[in-house]
Amino acid sequence: MVVRFLIRRLTGLIGVLVVMSLIVFVLQSIIPADPARSVAGPNAPAEVVERIRDQLGLNKPVLVQYGDYVWRLLHGDLGTSVRTRQPVATDIVESAPASLELMLAALFVGVGMGAGVAAFQHLFRRAAFARVLLLGLGSVPIFLAALLLIWLFWFQLDWFPGGGRIGIRRFAGPTSFMLLDGILLGRGDVILSALHHMALPALTLAIPIAVSIARSITSALETTMQQPFIRMARGKGLTEGRILWRHAARASAAAPLAMIGLQVGLLFANLLIVERVFAWPGLGLYTVQAFASSDLPAVLGVSLVFGAFYIFVNILIDLAQAGLDPRVRLT
Repeated sequence: MVVRFLIRRLTGLIGVLVVMSLIVFVLQSIIPADPARSVAGPNAPAEVVERIRDQLGLNKPVLVQYGDYVWRLLHGDLGTSVRTRQPVATDIVESAPASLELMLAALFVGVGMGAGVAAFQHLFRRAAFARVLLLGLGSVPIFLAALLLIWLFWFQLDWFPGGGRIGIRRFAGPTSFMLLDGILLGRGDVILSALHHMALPALTLAIPIAVSIARSITSALETTMQQPFIRMARGKGLTEGRILWRHAARASAAAPLAMIGLQVGLLFANLLIVERVFAWPGLGLYTVQAFASSDLPAVLGVSLVFGAFYIFVNILIDLAQAGLDPRVRLT
């Protein structure tokens, strides 16, 4: 069953990536910005711009350009970035570790905060301020949350830096994951600096995740706590905390796991804003710069990577749901 599930999902992945590449390609084609002008510069003569446009294949019909792109994609070629003048695959490999490290930190913090708030709400029924806190946090736009955190913790208190990834110059680790490199090399200063710089952007990304996870867990727990096996556990004299952690948590995990899958998609969109605000050198900042430069190959390449990663994460979540809850079947 698992093998058939993986085959269906991987087949669907190919179809989704094809449709995604077509949509993004068409949208970029109708944008009035001129990549050839971006390469040549604002003061370049018209004949130079036209020559570059021919070199980039921009004078070809849109369908021909898309066909050429798909053909190169099938051979593992994501094209060459108009802005950086190097292969898009190389740019993605260089930028992906920073984004992946930040996303994992945000998911860890967000899920932890959400689970903690949900457990607190369940154990202390009259904790109305927790609901008010969730409502308030959920109503703050991501860019405003980022600016408020910078204003408070950097500008006013000077507790955390307002941008960058690490404060140690010319540090290059073997994996490009700062925390992992610090651990592998035994560099405590690298670990502390990486955590120091990661705190504000990870917290900004974690806030909407925590709100959604807390609401999902709270709703799932309310349903689970009405089940007969919970009443049986209470009849045995078990404490509410023991019932929560040993019996209700696993039975309530399916809905929060599904919510995590949805939040990963939202995380990609928020990543563009947060990395731009905090000058975090990841795929989000790379994509924003690509949009500003009308860098179509870079935008398409990052879109495909994000799409594949999103589907891969949801496959893992489906497997985790089936493993935790036997009532969930892989389809």
